[in-house]
Amino acid sequence: MSPIVFLVMFGWIPAVLYLFSRFPPQKAVVISFVFAWLFLPMAEIVLPGIPNYTKMSATCYGVVLATFIFDSDRFSTFQPRWIDIPMTLWCIAPLIASISNNLGLYDGVSAVLTQSVSWGLPYFLGRLYLGNLSGAKHLATAVFVGGLAYMPLCLLETRISPQLHRLVYGYHAFADFSQSMRYGGYRPTVFMQHGLAVGVWMMAATLAGIWFWHTGVIKKVGGYKLKVLVPALFITFFLCKSTGAYILLLVGVLILFMAKYLRTPLLLIVIIGFICFYLNLGISGVITPEVREGIRIQLTQVLDEERAGSLDFRLANEEILSEKARERMLFGWGGWGRARVYNDEGEDISVTDSLWIIAYGNYGVFGLSSLTASMLVPAALFAFMAYPVRLWAHPQVASAAVLVVVVTLFMLDCVLNAMPNPVFTLASGSISGLVVNPTPLKRRQPKSRCLHAHTAYPVKAAQVAISK
Repeated sequence: MSPIVFLVMFGWIPAVLYLFSRFPPQKAVVISFVFAWLFLPMAEIVLPGIPNYTKMSATCYGVVLATFIFDSDRFSTFQPRWIDIPMTLWCIAPLIASISNNLGLYDGVSAVLTQSVSWGLPYFLGRLYLGNLSGAKHLATAVFVGGLAYMPLCLLETRISPQLHRLVYGYHAFADFSQSMRYGGYRPTVFMQHGLAVGVWMMAATLAGIWFWHTGVIKKVGGYKLKVLVPALFITFFLCKSTGAYILLLVGVLILFMAKYLRTPLLLIVIIGFICFYLNLGISGVITPEVREGIRIQLTQVLDEERAGSLDFRLANEEILSEKARERMLFGWGGWGRARVYNDEGEDISVTDSLWIIAYGNYGVFGLSSLTASMLVPAALFAFMAYPVRLWAHPQVASAAVLVVVVTLFMLDCVLNAMPNPVFTLASGSISGLVVNPTPLKRRQPKSRCLHAHTAYPVKAAQVAISK
């Protein structure tokens, strides 16, 4: 690694402290997470006794330290609730897997620390700081602005190929450069782990922009109206050449506009149900070679042969990995690649493309169920308990609503890909806070009213009363 990587990575914690001294806590948390995810290098620095030091672990450590220094009373406001149970179980799943596989307590505790930093801390900080409508608006706005900030970088890399990470930090973020080639051009990677991650991020930013534009939550950014920025963002998103992200955006737009005009969460229910149904199929091994071939033939009628073949390759690997996982179905194989499939010569013959198969293989049904529930249960309860879909176009609720859809679409993407995004985990914590403690909506006061003796009267009525 180049010296600039170490400088940026270890200088980020002081930078987070500066952000807390400069901005209100909610805004400082959001800026810290989004900026780090978008611009810090893809690097893992091995440190003794703690999880590998990454840009997101640096952000979490910095935010926790800043909270102790600048906002220590914040910790006393946190009250664990039932909705936090799935994330807690997901964080301790590695310990149970290690013990059940006789890997030792030390191995389990070490894995729990890594899991807690990667998933638990972003969720906890979302609950702690962003569990209200203002926090959700800060985060959704930051996702949109982050997409705008990535526009020129994505456009540049579609022209020169993914080179920015190498030019700034000295190496490519993703070793297999061939995966940057799509549809006769380049797919941008910028400072993320893969072009697929960029596609999902730009999908989320575009969806937020469309919803903000439609609901009028935000009028301008940097002096430019959204009617200019959103189309430009959509064009950039399209040039990211991510077929799956195209589908996710279409589904997200349909969910939001069905919520507003039809006042039904039907499509959201369908997507959540599909995720659970597909995971059940994968766990039980129903997807056989014959089923895969049928899926491939159907997809070639909709997508090109390359995309259909890519999906078939993933399903084939999930088939053998799921078969291996069923040998340790409840708590999984634990770490150290034990869930992977090896041939007689000891060579690894499996590819783990999907987050769900990684969770299932390593931590079994226990871990996979915990992960899925930690992200989808808050989204579902937001729509059915806290803020029904008839309120989703309300200016105060629109930002939180788009986060709910983004988190759901992220989990849909995890059915096929393994691109964890701590910003979306932060969003899940924010949504959970809104579910257990909904923020009351402020009623708009009519413009032509004045206060008299603690009672609001229309201006004309007040004048009549005075004349009498």
